[in-house]
Amino acid sequence: MHLVYCAECFAISEHLKGHMNLLVEKQVSCTSLAWHFVTSLPSFLSSPQPLRSLAFSRRLRLLLQSSVPPLDDSSAMGGAAAATGAARWIQRLSAARISTEALERGQSRVIDASLTLIRERAKLKGELLRAMGGVKASATLLGVPLGHNSSFLQGPAFAPPRIREAIWCGSTNSSTEEGKELNDPRVLTDVGDVPIQEIRDCGVEDDRLMHVISESVKTVMDEDPLRPLVLGGDHSISYPVVRAVSEKLGGPVDILHLDAHPDIYDCFEGNTYSHASSFARIMEGGYARRLLQVGLRSITKEGREQGKRFGVEQYEMRTFSRDREKLENLKLGEGVKGVYVSVDVDCLDPAFAPGVSHIEPGGLSFRDVLNILQNLQGDVVAGDVVEFNPQRDTVDGMTAMVAAKLVRELSAKISK
Repeated sequence: MHLVYCAECFAISEHLKGHMNLLVEKQVSCTSLAWHFVTSLPSFLSSPQPLRSLAFSRRLRLLLQSSVPPLDDSSAMGGAAAATGAARWIQRLSAARISTEALERGQSRVIDASLTLIRERAKLKGELLRAMGGVKASATLLGVPLGHNSSFLQGPAFAPPRIREAIWCGSTNSSTEEGKELNDPRVLTDVGDVPIQEIRDCGVEDDRLMHVISESVKTVMDEDPLRPLVLGGDHSISYPVVRAVSEKLGGPVDILHLDAHPDIYDCFEGNTYSHASSFARIMEGGYARRLLQVGLRSITKEGREQGKRFGVEQYEMRTFSRDREKLENLKLGEGVKGVYVSVDVDCLDPAFAPGVSHIEPGGLSFRDVLNILQNLQGDVVAGDVVEFNPQRDTVDGMTAMVAAKLVRELSAKISK
């Protein structure tokens, strides 16, 4: 029976078959193949491609919550241990006897508890700001440590705490360039993180997870004068965040999107929630009127075609010197509900921000980005800073400080 389950997985997943073929081509051992297969199941199951049996999918999600560590195939003892570990997981596949209804009830309890914590934090911060008076808008940090929709490295899931640490590390003062103080809650406050991994560990799939992110953002916006400034995470989070902002405000927004990539694939590697597809979902949903993409330098034929399909204003780095004056004097948000700013850290040249998953030379300077943001005319109602990967930030936390500076200056733009 166990082998039937495994055979079904291999048969229905082109991704896993390709993975297996790659391993065979490299002549790795059967024990390593077994380990790679078992430990790849969680990421496979998080994609929108369904298994033949939804119940089987849910059982796998419940069971595969940790991984067997990789071992050196050259070691006979290591190979045996890997085989034992893989066999242990495979033997557990048929052990789950939890009904779909019971599993979904448990998931709902975890989600409700997560939303309650964010709600109570937001309520407390909102009450404080209203008591202080004179506050129209306060940038409010909400971490979304999600990395599994990244097509390359999943390190952005670890970014929110590193960005917070860099904001308050003491190596620089807490003032924005225009003189606002981050220590003032009227400028910046924080409601913590959406517990993405804890929710996923309960078997929650991406459709529902995106809803949880949206509801978390709406919970923040329920408490006037809080405005969400979201810390990613990979760029897939922008879709549920923008959706929430648009739905909460009752109409579309204009979006300023700084990125090396347009992130507008209809579907990338079989994943409609990929970080490479977030702005396709946003435009399909009608959540944005105008989408301006700045800093592009890795754009495919499909990226350009999708841009034309949705009427996106795409500004590539190869013409930036010509476009600079226009981009440093943007006026957005008239006739809609405001402006949303999404900053992918890889919009910057890697000389300024090496700690990203997708390193693309030839990008914006940090001052280019600040000039665009600081000169932007419009009511910035929300924003995000995404795709910082601490696992690649090898230059003494340099990119963390860059991300923190972006948060600082966006806070100045949002707060009123």
